[in-house]
Amino acid sequence: MGDTAADRRPRWARIAEHAAALTPLPSALGRLLLVFGLPAGYTARGLADLGVDGWGRVGVLGLSVFSELAALLTLILVQRWCEVAPRWIPVVVLAGIGAVALTVLWTPLLGWWALDHPGMTSTGATVVGVLYLPLVAWGPLLAAVTCWYARGRRESVDGDGPGWSLRRSAAESGVQP
Repeated sequence: MGDTAADRRPRWARIAEHAAALTPLPSALGRLLLVFGLPAGYTARGLADLGVDGWGRVGVLGLSVFSELAALLTLILVQRWCEVAPRWIPVVVLAGIGAVALTVLWTPLLGWWALDHPGMTSTGATVVGVLYLPLVAWGPLLAAVTCWYARGRRESVDGDGPGWSLRRSAAESGVQP
């Protein structure tokens, strides 16, 4: 099977990578309620204002699928092909930009309960807040996994630490990558 980054990543990195991949799931499930025509905590007027009918449902479904697929990209950072990817692929830069963007985008959700939500029932506003709250952690979790990946990639190239280069590990074990 060979030595991969996934085999050597610390426990915190494994937890962070899986948590990052799961953070958009609760909000995606909440949006699916809207796709299937359920009010999901919105009042009749709030639901009408939201515009989730016809093509709006397709958009909401697309957003749910896209957000989960984007989150699953975190898992790619520790896969074998990413370890042997050419240096010119800016994996760390792209993941870093994503981490910053997600942090900036979702951190304002911390103030959800301080705002009025006139198009929602009080229970609905609480449930939606709880479903979206994990998104606040998505950016920082992606940043942690990205830092771990960048450190391992740098150490394997510079030779100043254990790193996790498959090329070196394969050579040491006599297995071809």
